[in-house]
Amino acid sequence: MRVEPTPDVWANGDAYERFVGRWSRLVATEFLRWLEPAPQQNWLDVGCGTGVLARAIAVDAEPRRVVGIDPSHAFLACARASSDPRVCFDVGDARALPYGAERFDLVVSGLMLNFVPGPAQALSEMRRVVRPGGLVAAYVWDYADEMQLLHCFWDAAADLDRVASELDEGRRFPLCGPEPLERLFANAGLTGVAVHAIEVPTRFVDFEDYWTPFLGGQGPGPTYVASLDSRAREALRERLRVRLPTASDGSINLMARAWAVRGS
Repeated sequence: MRVEPTPDVWANGDAYERFVGRWSRLVATEFLRWLEPAPQQNWLDVGCGTGVLARAIAVDAEPRRVVGIDPSHAFLACARASSDPRVCFDVGDARALPYGAERFDLVVSGLMLNFVPGPAQALSEMRRVVRPGGLVAAYVWDYADEMQLLHCFWDAAADLDRVASELDEGRRFPLCGPEPLERLFANAGLTGVAVHAIEVPTRFVDFEDYWTPFLGGQGPGPTYVASLDSRAREALRERLRVRLPTASDGSINLMARAWAVRGS
């Protein structure tokens, strides 16, 4: 039995980190390598969540200052655990950034554009606060094709519950491929728009390492699991156990792809 799931929940930073934050860290490193930013720049991380990208900027990009902004107080509490004095975090909405025009050298976003209502408005705000000639860039999961840990989950869920396919991010979110991302950035008036694929391994030591984060209630998949009664939840768990490609040592080796986009 399933009750109607609540809207996607983003209220527990630790649970989010166990679910996809650990994989987002790998993408953030490759994203910054692709951007090749100059040192001593002022950065804004929009929809910073638990601070994964902001911390990567501090470690890898030699910034002058990094500001992260997100509407989730719980996620920001996790982000603020970083003690780097160059990094600070604000509460706010991506569609109405509380900063003056042309304040930042680079404005970036990791895994946010699909979850904000009105991504075009968010991108317009990101463009407003970047200096002339500055860079706006973002990345999102390739939900439709190569975010395998979620593909496997939703395929198994749809086997048992036809409604589950309607909740799949690959169906819900149009901004998970190169063409819509390139179009969004071009329509925002950005120039020199480029799109880049980033692929990272997602290795789970065993089935419990894969399944347990789905019990944390953070994001569409875990929110769906929370809507199931115990019998339906156990049926989904067993269906996944059978379907997932498991190595002889019990590990599960999958791949995740993100699409990155940038424009001046």
